[in-house]
Amino acid sequence: MSTLRISQLAERCGVPASTLRFYETAGLLPAERTASGYRAYDEESVERLAFISSAKLLGLALEDIRDLLDVRDDGVCAAVRARMVPLVADRIADADRRAAELTAFSARLADVHEQLAGPAPSGACGPDCGCTSEGGAPGPVLVELSPARPPAPAQMSAKAGEPWREAPVACTLGGDELEERTAQWRVLVARATEHQEVPDGVRLTFPSTPELAAELSSLAAAEQGCCAFFDFTLHLAPTALTLTIRAPEAAKSLLADLFGAAS
Repeated sequence: MSTLRISQLAERCGVPASTLRFYETAGLLPAERTASGYRAYDEESVERLAFISSAKLLGLALEDIRDLLDVRDDGVCAAVRARMVPLVADRIADADRRAAELTAFSARLADVHEQLAGPAPSGACGPDCGCTSEGGAPGPVLVELSPARPPAPAQMSAKAGEPWREAPVACTLGGDELEERTAQWRVLVARATEHQEVPDGVRLTFPSTPELAAELSSLAAAEQGCCAFFDFTLHLAPTALTLTIRAPEAAKSLLADLFGAAS
């Protein structure tokens, strides 16, 4: 039976070797060892990795993928499908909820933009000028972009509401996708008017425009699809947008590379 080294499997499947090592540690993709200690994979590993990658694209959590692999190992496709149906249904509900939140956020941005673009009152700002309030509603809007799924039992030791602190520090993107995502962040980060170090991360300040807020929220949501260890909070105020990014200690170098935080 022909075997593949980790570099060969990575090249064949388009998955970084670092991700393959992480999958092994997480119990998703076991590897045999040669007499020299090198990892060795067979054709079943190729199919198993394809299944893992597909499940990741659906946004399934690692613990769900691990359970699916256990069912898949029994060799009954119907059982795998039966297990996947409720998981995918949950992801649809998550996606619908996030879409509704972003739609409401976009509508709020449009209202603020329309009011601020109108004639300004003479003199200083006041309660009715539109800079700090609109129709009695609070001016600033806080959008939490942390993962919507509740933490797994293994994550309960993390701070309440902060599962990102114990999320695996691994990115599922590779090759051209990773380069493209990095380039997208660097373009947006270059538009920041201020960088401020905060506990566990960095806060970036941007001009307050609806277009930029939409770009930031969209890219942050996409980033959490591949890097759940990042925590994003977008704060909208009439005068500025602030994006706070936090990450666990093990991800400080990645935080610095993408967002300019001190490593």
